[in-house]
Amino acid sequence: MNNKTINGFSKLSKKEKINWLSQTFLKDKPEAEYLLSLYWHQDSARQQRHDEFIENALSNFYLPFAVAPNFKIDDRIFAIPMVIEESSVVAAASNAAKFWLDRGGFKSEIISTVKSGQIHLNYSGAPSNLMRFFTQTKQALIRSVDMLSAGMKKRGGGLIDLDLIDESEALNGYCYIHARFETADAMGANYINSCLETIAATFGAFAETYEGFGPGQQPEVVMSILSNYVPECLVRVWVQCPVSELAQEGLSGKEFADKFIRAVAIAQTNPLRAVTHNKGIMNGVDAVVLATGNDFRAVEAAVHAYACKDGQYRSLSKAKIQNDTFEFSIELPLALGTVGGLTKLHPMVGVALAILEEPTAVELMKIVATAGLAQNFAAVRSLVTTGIQKGHMKMHLLNFLSQNNADEPTKMAAVEHFKNNAISARSVAEFVASYNSNDH
Repeated sequence: MNNKTINGFSKLSKKEKINWLSQTFLKDKPEAEYLLSLYWHQDSARQQRHDEFIENALSNFYLPFAVAPNFKIDDRIFAIPMVIEESSVVAAASNAAKFWLDRGGFKSEIISTVKSGQIHLNYSGAPSNLMRFFTQTKQALIRSVDMLSAGMKKRGGGLIDLDLIDESEALNGYCYIHARFETADAMGANYINSCLETIAATFGAFAETYEGFGPGQQPEVVMSILSNYVPECLVRVWVQCPVSELAQEGLSGKEFADKFIRAVAIAQTNPLRAVTHNKGIMNGVDAVVLATGNDFRAVEAAVHAYACKDGQYRSLSKAKIQNDTFEFSIELPLALGTVGGLTKLHPMVGVALAILEEPTAVELMKIVATAGLAQNFAAVRSLVTTGIQKGHMKMHLLNFLSQNNADEPTKMAAVEHFKNNAISARSVAEFVASYNSNDH
């Protein structure tokens, strides 16, 4: 047996886990044990809470928590909390927010808030026979989750409907029950999955006694699980202003708008550009999703699936001029919650939601989509004017200085020097070396 394997690791104490890692994988990094202990909460109760989020927790991995101020959304002013490590994201979002603050701000609308889950089935008989059985049992299947849905219904949610979908032409013997839900202010994953498993068990029990199925033709439940693809849980956000108000960087408003619209059209047409274009949107989206304790992996999966809903991966944002008015908009599928999950467990999530003045799930959808559109506007504006690197590398300057162990006087001198000089990892390293050799 490889001496790097271990049985019963999860049963060890945290100290024992760290000791084993130090002896087995970290012999050449003696400072690792210190670093793992350095990032523990001094408050043991808070650390225990973090430890209980996942199995085999050793320490905490910190990311910066910031706010991007001056967001005007539907005539309300927000400071949007963001958790992200990429240096230019918060600055870009803040700049976009300030740009649109005096141009009417961001407008939003909720298109729909429906989420779904599926009970996946194998069935070898005639599809019409299964449909007959489903039609007869549908209301009983819906009623089977009444107890699970009692609390959700009080909050305005619950199971909406069930449909049987035949996919046997795409996959032999495959069909599924499609369940649609409203989950109010909860993201609703646990609620949906519990309902699906209850419906599946009820479906199976009825199928066992249904005489209409021939020998060996009873439907078989393969699995029951929510879908993270939420094309019916949609929010739209947009900004607009007269074209003349877009003049900047030596470009007239019309010249800027034309270049901007062309850049977005390229991202609509070319997947090579669209992926990077949408990644920029997700810089803003993910940062707010993380700060508010939501599942950024689910959001990422849903958004990118939505980007290729018509068969080609495309830009999630659109831009146009109509009647001398420039409009830039985005439509995103977002399944978010402001109750349940980490929202009541992680103390910083509580701070983030307080900064946002305790939004509902619907309000949070609007805020998150706004952050994505702001980020996209800032990125495309840079691309069609000064170029992406000028601002991007300026934000990286402090990272480069830290990598070269620059002290505070050196950092201050470097900031002044690089106001008019190109920034790169090499140029910063050379500046630090030169500045130190001159004995400043």
